[in-house]
Parts: sequence; structure tokens; C-alpha cells
Amino acid sequence: MRRRAFLGLVGGAAAAWPLGVKAQQIKSVPRVGVLWHAGSADEEEVYLTVLQKAFRDLGYVEGRNIVIEFRWAEGKYDRLSDLVAELIRLNVDVIVTHGTPGTRTAKKATSAIPIVMAISGDAIATGLVTSLARPEANVTGSTFFIPQLNAKRLELVKEICPHVARVAALSNPNNPVSKPIIPAMQAAATPLKLEFDVAEAHGPCEFDSAFASMAKRRVDAVVVTEDGEFAASFGAIATLAAANNLASIGAQEYAQAGGLIGYGVNLLGLYRRAAYFVDKILKGAKPADLPIDQPTRFELVINLKTAKTLGLEIAPAMLARADEIIE
Repeated sequence: MRRRAFLGLVGGAAAAWPLGVKAQQIKSVPRVGVLWHAGSADEEEVYLTVLQKAFRDLGYVEGRNIVIEFRWAEGKYDRLSDLVAELIRLNVDVIVTHGTPGTRTAKKATSAIPIVMAISGDAIATGLVTSLARPEANVTGSTFFIPQLNAKRLELVKEICPHVARVAALSNPNNPVSKPIIPAMQAAATPLKLEFDVAEAHGPCEFDSAFASMAKRRVDAVVVTEDGEFAASFGAIATLAAANNLASIGAQEYAQAGGLIGYGVNLLGLYRRAAYFVDKILKGAKPADLPIDQPTRFELVINLKTAKTLGLEIAPAMLARADEIIE
């Protein structure tokens, strides 16, 4: 009896041993959720492509050693909670967010899953974090000071177009980023001797009425503030600005889409950087140990083709300062 028991014990251990080793050798494939609060896969293809390439450059191959779950709110902020809930149910290891609304929703929904901000407008002013050097809780990534950026855009539009006397900010009141932007722009307008106005639009369906309102108030120029719905419609906004004979300024991509002036950070670079943060977290780093990045380089783009359409002459000194000139 003792001999049979001994052999059974040895046989059982031998059978179990390979399974145990196998279990230790097989690692679960990390799952990353990506939450876009505006646009669709087609509209945001350039950013999507850059993000996927950044993961490949770090050694991640979709379907082999990483799974990426994309969710698109397409500008419908009320969908964000459901989309975040989907990602949580999928047990993602990290959530990458595009824009402040998505980051805020994800942070509210989970304190356990790390959140990487690919793009965030002033994470401190919007209350996402209280420290950039050591972000608390589960949020890290990249942010930039959008209020100061838009105040600088006021200066540039006045410098490039000296005739401008009244400027409006195209703003989405539903976006929490808008709250600190408007006071910063109002403060910057006074020393520039500019009259300042706000034209609100929740999305493309309200662009026509926003520009009609600007025309009625005799606005000379418009600053296109940060918003995912605006970014997905830069071409349409630039067309409306030109049709209303308005000088206009927004992000770099805005000028590339036909706007007069673009000034901002390299957004594609921020998406590449998001993959870096995800990689660190998947390898064991905690969000609190990864300081939040702030872009230090801002680029100026001038669209001379649009300037000619508006009948504007751009001073040679300003053209010399531009990082890119579109002719």
C-alpha cells in the first residue's frame, strides 16, 4: 500500500509539474484601451496610424503581444461613460485617452486602471491632477497649457494682422478645457487693445450659426480653441472663416487644413509619446512615478494661399519666423 501510494504521489507530481511550468511561462497578452472623445477612425486616421507605429517601434505587434481596443465617442460626450465601462469590462491594463473629457470620465470610472493622457488641455487647471512632477492616483501622460497657448494666439493674430480690432474665440462650452481658456484670452486682449468676444458651438451643426453671429457682431478674426469636434472639422471651419472674410488662427493642423495661421504643439509627437508611457506601465511602472510631460516647442504655420484669398499681406519678418509656409 505504501509503495503504491508513493508511486501515485510521484506520478501525480510528474504530471502536474509540466502544467505548472507551462502556466508560469505563458504570460497574458496586455490589453490597451484607447478612448477618443471626438472624430471617427476615418477622421482620425493620421493619429491612429502614428500611435500604432509607435507601439510597433517599441516591439509591440497587435494580435501577437498586445491587443488594442479602440472606442470612438464621435463627439457625443454622453457616450463616454458607456465606452469607458466597456473598456473596464474588457479588463484592459491601461486606458489611453484623447482629450480632457475622456480623461475626466475615465478617472471618475476607475482608480485602479492606469490612464495615459495622449492629449490633455492643462491637466492642472481642469482638475485632473494637482502635480505634474508626481501625478497622484492613476493618471499620467502629456498636457500643455492651453489657456496660455490661446492667449499667445491672440498676440500672433494681432501682430500678423494689425488691422484686427475685434476677435472672437470659437469655443465648445461642453468641453471642460474651455473654462480656463476664456478668462486667459480676455486678460490677454486688454493690453493688445482688442475687443474680445466668444462664439459658442457644440459641434459642426452649430458652425454656421456661430459664424453668422460673428458677422453680426463685426468680428475681424477668430481663434479656434482646442476641441476634438473642432479638430475633426478644421477644413469646414477654415472655409467658413474665409467666406466671412475673417483672419483666423488655431492649431498647426488648422492652417494646414486651410486656416490662415496655425500655432501649437506637434500633436503627432504627443501620440508617439503616449506609447512610451504605456510601455513603461506595462513593464511595471506606476503612473505616480511617471512625471507628466509638457511640450516645450511650439510651431508657427502661415498659409499664404489663404492670406491671398483674404487680400492680406504678411510682413516678411513674420514669414521669416514661421516654421512652415503653405503656398
